[in-house]
Amino acid sequence: MTEREARGFVDAAFTEFVETHQHALKRYALALTGSDADADDLLQASLAKLYLAWGRIEQPDAALAYARRVLARTQASWWRRASSREYPTDQLPERAVAEHDRVADADLVWRALARLGPRQRAVVVLRFYADLTEPVIADELGISVGTVKSQLARALAHLRTHLAEEDR
Repeated sequence: MTEREARGFVDAAFTEFVETHQHALKRYALALTGSDADADDLLQASLAKLYLAWGRIEQPDAALAYARRVLARTQASWWRRASSREYPTDQLPERAVAEHDRVADADLVWRALARLGPRQRAVVVLRFYADLTEPVIADELGISVGTVKSQLARALAHLRTHLAEEDR
């Protein structure tokens, strides 16, 4: 097999993977970022990194887990870099609230998650959305298990406080 033929095989396998898992990866990116536009950017950057590593992925079953890890680590590197450039504000932009209770509850949760810092949001998403264990989260974000536990505890305390304020 020539190098060109091998590249065609890799391209086809990667294309098939993206077509199969793009919606799940987009939801995961949205949960990590809290913004549709940021999720698109995160997904695009992560898929570019994944494509470059695609030939080294030996087990096709592990590709989805590897893709989630790339998303989490790319997001972590972005919030490490952005933490020195972003400034918090005390006024959130207005958001439309849908009529259905389920949509309203989801909106409330998204707004509460948006109030968390990027590291805390990432830990909450990885723990409760992706259902990962604390050691796996620590490995994916490149932080210690103790940091995961403390960030998770602080994030949950902030969420409880925010949701209690919204109930009033």
